[in-house]
Amino acid sequence: MGWYNQAAMTDNNPSLPSPVYNETDATTIPPSSQKTRAITIGAGIAGVVLLAALIAAVWLLMQPGTDTARVRDIFIIFMALEMLFLGLTLIVLIVQLARLINLLQNEVKPILDSTNETANTLRGTAVFLSDNLAEPVIKLNEYVAALQKLVSLLKFGKK
Repeated sequence: MGWYNQAAMTDNNPSLPSPVYNETDATTIPPSSQKTRAITIGAGIAGVVLLAALIAAVWLLMQPGTDTARVRDIFIIFMALEMLFLGLTLIVLIVQLARLINLLQNEVKPILDSTNETANTLRGTAVFLSDNLAEPVIKLNEYVAALQKLVSLLKFGKK
């Protein structure tokens, strides 16, 4: 009963909706939260597997009669595969960077140029309207106000 406003229960205000508990609200997880949760679980499992492999490798090396040359060769092969993976990742990164640069040059830059042109056109339109519409209207209002003041002064003199 603490998840909603207690005043809503005590007031007899018909405009406030009555609190309704829906069981599906508690079990529904937003998609972004599910993705984060899946990544966290995957990273945890990968960490446990890596730790288990490290413990197994140390245990095997501690056994008497273990051929360290074979372990060294396996480690070199593992490092070569890791370098291959890093190379592929670097290639993907370079391709993505090239696509981003292409997007910026061919799609975003024309949009910015068009926006700049539109802003300049609006600026010119505002200056034109100010010079040809607003300024004459203001001057006309000045003359009308001066004429009204002159007429009111002349009428005051007649009384």
